[in-house]
Amino acid sequence: MAELDAHLLIVDDDERIRDLLRKFLIRHGFLVTAARDAAHARRILSGLDFDLIVMDVMMPGEDGVTLTRSLRETLATPILLLTARGETENRISGLEAGADDYLAKPFEPKELLLRINAILRRMPETPAGDTVPKILHLGPIRYDIERGEMWQGDDLVRLTATESQLMKIFSACPGEPVSRNKLVEDLGRDRGQAQERAVDVQITRLRRKIETDPKQPRYLQTVRGAGYMLAPD
Repeated sequence: MAELDAHLLIVDDDERIRDLLRKFLIRHGFLVTAARDAAHARRILSGLDFDLIVMDVMMPGEDGVTLTRSLRETLATPILLLTARGETENRISGLEAGADDYLAKPFEPKELLLRINAILRRMPETPAGDTVPKILHLGPIRYDIERGEMWQGDDLVRLTATESQLMKIFSACPGEPVSRNKLVEDLGRDRGQAQERAVDVQITRLRRKIETDPKQPRYLQTVRGAGYMLAPD
């Protein structure tokens, strides 16, 4: 994708900065839409797709880091955070929330332009349908692939180390069966029937945390002759 074809969303509560950024980026060939706060950005994002979001961190109401973390549940669009606070811990919190880059105010407009173009060049040119989801939904359970966390509503589901490893293995290939031999190998165990039975026990325990009825699994299925398969919604 050529950088000049990109559609950017600017999110900043400061009208002066918002307008300056919009005019500067339009002069450099971008298509630009602006939002005045997180709520406004959400409304725009519900109807439009963007190639990159440039977002201020310090906004009244929902701040940029919180909005980034929320968007990352469903959106893979690159996010560049802007903030007057350049301390390391704030930069790290933004990146941990899912931002692709971080630029502290005040900054030179040319540096912003270089950062935007660098991010856009890193983006693979793949159809949206090929994007791997970051959250898998298993009925009332959701599994955050990047964080390796399982949640039921607001409650964190505690997983053992082996259960966490199994979820990472299955979430890497949802909808595809994984053989018991492969599970034994990926779990770092010696091959053999005893270890395959041990895997079966771990699968049973994991099902208790995922399934409404573990005896008739809907999401962690047994595929006859092929192994086990994670089948998210």
